[in-house]
Amino acid sequence: MPNGSVCKRSDGIWVNKQDDSNRVSSLHTTQKEAEQAAKEMSNNQGCEEVSTHGLNGQIRSKDTVAPAMTRVHQKIKSTNRFLLL
Repeated sequence: MPNGSVCKRSDGIWVNKQDDSNRVSSLHTTQKEAEQAAKEMSNNQGCEEVSTHGLNGQIRSKDTVAPAMTRVHQKIKSTNRFLLL
């Protein structure tokens, strides 16, 4: 599964994109906004990790994101129902 990245472009805009894509997923004015969008997108699309790059381009942090499937299993478990796959 692809992972997500957050980095700053030369024009000062923070971008959120998947590592396997050439296109940017979203544009943001702050690093925090871009990180939040990346984590939400990663969670929804089943990505495993979001890497945040600092101003120097080096990875500043990596966050593991629980895939959306985990939330489905938790919801099913909380309702005492079982899903056979």
